Amino acid sequence: MTAEELQSGQIFLLDKPLDWTSFQAVNKLKYKLKNEFKELPKKFKIGHAGTLDPRATGLLIICTGKFTKKIPEIQDAPKEYWTEIKIGVQTESYDTEKPEILPINYSHITEKDIHQALEKFIGEIDQKPPVFSALKVDGKRAYDLARAGAGVEMKSRKTTIHYLNNIEIDLPYVSFIVGCSKGTYIRSLAHDIGQELKVGAYLTQLRRTKIGNYSIESATSDYLENDFHFNN
Repeated sequence: MTAEELQSGQIFLLDKPLDWTSFQAVNKLKYKLKNEFKELPKKFKIGHAGTLDPRATGLLIICTGKFTKKIPEIQDAPKEYWTEIKIGVQTESYDTEKPEILPINYSHITEKDIHQALEKFIGEIDQKPPVFSALKVDGKRAYDLARAGAGVEMKSRKTTIHYLNNIEIDLPYVSFIVGCSKGTYIRSLAHDIGQELKVGAYLTQLRRTKIGNYSIESATSDYLENDFHFNN
């Protein structure tokens, strides 16, 4: 790999580690590339094609140089995630960022109940993004408003769940593979499944496995390691 090739355009398939923001991952890769390829300009173009929450792991696509023009196309592609939720309890963030609240007895919930609830979410649905999200409300990030204690009303929007399969049930945990359209919040899906079951639920684990034709099997976290060199 050369600096010229990086500016002409490269795609890096990154397996984002837990608790890294997508922004941190891009900055780390940019730092390593500029440190190793001294010829790169100061305003070297690099960006990711679709944010992953800090509490999620998996496929993060990073484009460089002229390939940054491909980012909108990649972002529009369908996504796939391995998902685990916990029923009978909720969190304000719909994931593990916030502590558990509102415990409810779920002992009456059967595997049939869970399968029937999941089936109701396949197809086009109305979904409210989580309050703890990067979406802007009146010019400010929703999560900044939420963390400041401000009341935030998130507007629902259309999204599509293409499939829910590989369902495994070990209550209070339920895991499955979800294929979905751009803009789907799996945290909101977890919350909404809990509301459908009337016992609450939140997202405990999330791993993005596909974006369009790109797969996690081709991704690596090696790019973020301090001792990794691109020309080895």
